[in-house]
Amino acid sequence: MSERSELTLTDGVTLRVETSGPADAAVTVVLLHGWCQDRRTWHHQAAALGGLAGGPPRVIAFDARGHGRSGSTELHAATLRQLSDDLGEVLRRYAPTGPVVLAGHSMGGMTIMEYAHDHPAEFAERVAGLLFVSTTAEGHTHTSYGLPSQLALLMRAGETIGAGVLARSGAWRPHRALLPALRPAVRWLLFGDDYEPEAMRIAMRAFGRASLRSIGGFRASIGTQQRLDTLAALGHLPAAVLVGAKDRLTPPPCARSIAEALPSAELTVCPGAGHMLPLERPAEVSAALTAVVERAVASMAGKRQRRATRSRRPGYEKAA
Repeated sequence: MSERSELTLTDGVTLRVETSGPADAAVTVVLLHGWCQDRRTWHHQAAALGGLAGGPPRVIAFDARGHGRSGSTELHAATLRQLSDDLGEVLRRYAPTGPVVLAGHSMGGMTIMEYAHDHPAEFAERVAGLLFVSTTAEGHTHTSYGLPSQLALLMRAGETIGAGVLARSGAWRPHRALLPALRPAVRWLLFGDDYEPEAMRIAMRAFGRASLRSIGGFRASIGTQQRLDTLAALGHLPAAVLVGAKDRLTPPPCARSIAEALPSAELTVCPGAGHMLPLERPAEVSAALTAVVERAVASMAGKRQRRATRSRRPGYEKAA
């Protein structure tokens, strides 16, 4: 049974948060959704975590500012740095103690990287595992929209200009009335060869709830982020990286560079899939996430055992 609540951040923005699982679980899993999406992106994975044989973890999923049913954001706060601060506030409120596994899709993955960069002490103390799905640590470096290079450059330029216009258009959502007409373009951009109709409905509903300011405002921060150096310091953590072979926004080179920066990460390229892997390939993403959680729990148990072994050695208490 999940519980829904609201968290008012320090700048007054209200986040819609959904939690499930026991409060005293061995680990907490936090699910972060992508740009112009919402927490429902992860509903398959949240259900899968509830059925873990070793006992369900605590699961936290929330709509980022300016997305889903959370409050709108000011334009100056439509940045990955602000999202990383928001993640910190969510953890302090809903998971103040104990290890956490962070799972991020698209912008959510970039938020995790920004949190590691902006809050290194908190990250080192709390984070026990990572899942990166359809995301990048190199901004728009590899984004080609599945087009030839010259056309991709033109489309990127047009997208950047359009994003700037949308960012200044406010917190309204006039595109909700145009969703049927926009559906083919969204389908081409976000999905691969094979997906369930419900996956498309979830993505379109989330897109309709994102404000024009959010659609355009976050684009600059997403396009310029560079965090491979940050990831290189996290190679000891259990991790997995997934990407669709036909992802037009964060193509396979994005995932490969993340996996290279994280030597312990398992890389999975899903044939025929696009950008919305949690919805397109729910079984593969759920399996990767549960594996990371199980590895994180096993790693924590190993550390406790080693500490207990050291504490039983003669002279340990005196030396300590």
